[in-house]
Amino acid sequence: MRISTSPTFKSALKLIVTFALIATTVVSACAQQGFFSKDDVILYTPEWTGERFADGRPKVPDSILDRLKTVTLEEAWAVLRDAGYPHQYEDGWFSIFPDKVLIGRALTAEWMPGRPDVQKVVEAQGKLVHRQGSQNAWPVDMLQPRDVYVCDHFELKQDGPSIGDNVGNAIYARSGNGIVYNGAVRDIEGLKELPNFVSFVRFYDPSHHFGSLRYDGKLNSTMVGINSPTRIGHVLVMPGDVILGKNGGVIFIPPQFAEKVVKSSEITRLRDIFGHQRLREKTYTAGQIDARWSQPIETDFTQWLKANMSTGKLPVDAAQIQEILAERAKTK
Repeated sequence: MRISTSPTFKSALKLIVTFALIATTVVSACAQQGFFSKDDVILYTPEWTGERFADGRPKVPDSILDRLKTVTLEEAWAVLRDAGYPHQYEDGWFSIFPDKVLIGRALTAEWMPGRPDVQKVVEAQGKLVHRQGSQNAWPVDMLQPRDVYVCDHFELKQDGPSIGDNVGNAIYARSGNGIVYNGAVRDIEGLKELPNFVSFVRFYDPSHHFGSLRYDGKLNSTMVGINSPTRIGHVLVMPGDVILGKNGGVIFIPPQFAEKVVKSSEITRLRDIFGHQRLREKTYTAGQIDARWSQPIETDFTQWLKANMSTGKLPVDAAQIQEILAERAKTK
């Protein structure tokens, strides 16, 4: 087949190549800035083999989230440390509803100090993919029920809050949950009107951030990532991580360990109840219970589980106790 070499054909070919390069540059820039696609999220969370959201985030089952409520921070930390993940805990928070527990799946976002040339690119790309409103609303529009909005705003306090009672209401309406926010919030009284907006933030401040070019010369915040790896204090948080916040601290559980954390906590609680009961009954000594259990004690514990699992007096459901018994039978 003969390829035309006419000037018109050459010009058209150059135009096609130019558009292809522009498209490649836009995609590359978007990835570099951390606005992760579904494929990006899947690529960076390879150890999760279960269900995922449409955006690629791991979707730990609701049943596991429900069972997390009674897990202590120490129990979760111990499982993660033993698995080689010792840097998953962060504290030093200002808490909204400090007596309640925050549990959910992370949707992450990342701010950096404002820079006009980068801001122009981010705003232009937002229009290309039909994002609505200001950048602080972009991740909020993506939230699903039982999500936790996890955001790094580089601990900006004065002129820092990007969440007040309007954005807070939008978050709560979509997720039914609160936030983990490495920065400041405003409108604290309005946020407290949301009964389960359990949140861990760094500061309260009555000011607001400047996250748009329309603030002439005042730009101080540029959003550079959504659903991407996000630093919260000492922790690298991934989209889909399970959040457990209570007693002033937050632990970020990689999704592949969520079920293990729950099961480990449940068996620990059952062993504690059994051990305390047998100590009160003077069946065993403190030295026997506070050490590695002998086989007779393990056998006694198994029989105790069978006798009590359907009484409704234990803090673990009968179905879960049946699973524990099945696992114990395998390891005999």
